[in-house]
Amino acid sequence: MSTLPEPAPAFADVEEARLRLAEHGYLSDDRLATTVFLQTRLDKPVLLEGPAGVGKTQLALSLAHATGRRLLRLQCYEGQDETKALYEWDYGKQLLYTQILREKIGSIVEDAADLNESIERIAKQDSVFFSERFLAARPLLEAIDSDDPVVLLIDEVDRADEALEAVLLELLSEFQISIPEIGTIRAKHLPYVVLTSNNTRDLSAALKRRCLHLFLDYPDAERELEIIRSKDTGLSDALAVRLVEIVRDLRDLDLRKAPSISETIDWARTLAVLGVEELTSDILSSTLNVVVKYERDLKKALAAIPKMVDPNAVVPDSLHGHGHGHGHGHGHDHDPAPQPPASRDDSGDVDGKAARAAKDRPGRHDKGYYGADNKLGPSRAVSPGQGSRSFSARKRPV
Repeated sequence: MSTLPEPAPAFADVEEARLRLAEHGYLSDDRLATTVFLQTRLDKPVLLEGPAGVGKTQLALSLAHATGRRLLRLQCYEGQDETKALYEWDYGKQLLYTQILREKIGSIVEDAADLNESIERIAKQDSVFFSERFLAARPLLEAIDSDDPVVLLIDEVDRADEALEAVLLELLSEFQISIPEIGTIRAKHLPYVVLTSNNTRDLSAALKRRCLHLFLDYPDAERELEIIRSKDTGLSDALAVRLVEIVRDLRDLDLRKAPSISETIDWARTLAVLGVEELTSDILSSTLNVVVKYERDLKKALAAIPKMVDPNAVVPDSLHGHGHGHGHGHGHDHDPAPQPPASRDDSGDVDGKAARAAKDRPGRHDKGYYGADNKLGPSRAVSPGQGSRSFSARKRPV
């Protein structure tokens, strides 16, 4: 059975915050270390926004280990309500106690002088059913009512509905929770609260105002290489340098999901297990599914890998994303040329939020996105009269 480390003293300064996080496997830059240090001194939550896979959740895990605190996690999702986040009443236990009260009701009122006194005695039992003994604490209430200091991770808060976001406001500003039947429960120890968001929707100004804010993006090449080295993947340093270059090139493609840092580490371990001594186009293509998780993304990446390895390489037609081998007699429309990520264009979308939102929009993909046999191909404009010419020579199937 694992035991929790003893609570550690607060960070003395920014450098100590950086070093203690590094001791637990999290390499932070000065900006992130400064934010974490201020969180522990100002007793304010931290809101981390950015693309998936840049280490937002891992920061909360490492902060818990570095400070010796227990980690409580609320994973947000669409349709979640306060009963799954704050608390709910244990109705089964309440029903059981109702049966017990029913059996004891005679003894409670047997010596009552009149009906009014009997009712008063029974009414006094009502408060028993709405006391803390029947309260099932969920992560938010547990973090407030914990006898020991904790780190509270509210993960992917942008996935939750705005109603739950409103519920969080009291906790984030006052570190307390109001329960109508009981009253207000205030924190025994102020928790370190870390909220994460992948920018699938805009968070309210009220929530952001209560938090220290930090946008986390993919690290630069040097820091990502440092992260891979720290994980003891078994891959040689020369190959790790080349792998980081390949991954950064993949992120420049217009992929639905860019490779995350953890997936880069997995790819490095995969290549080490295979005993790879050189990053060739063949070996990268055969292991590309470790970092690319959607069929259409995979086709784009396969077409780009040869050029990434050798700029003079000739890409086979089968890797251009349109040679399916089905013998269709129709023309093919090539995918548009890859565009640089939103964070690098001049549109003003500095954090790439609009690009990620577009990739998560329902109905954004045709049937061919997941590898389905879309015989119609991409939709194209039809000139006037073209439909009648095309169908006049064919009979409608019966």
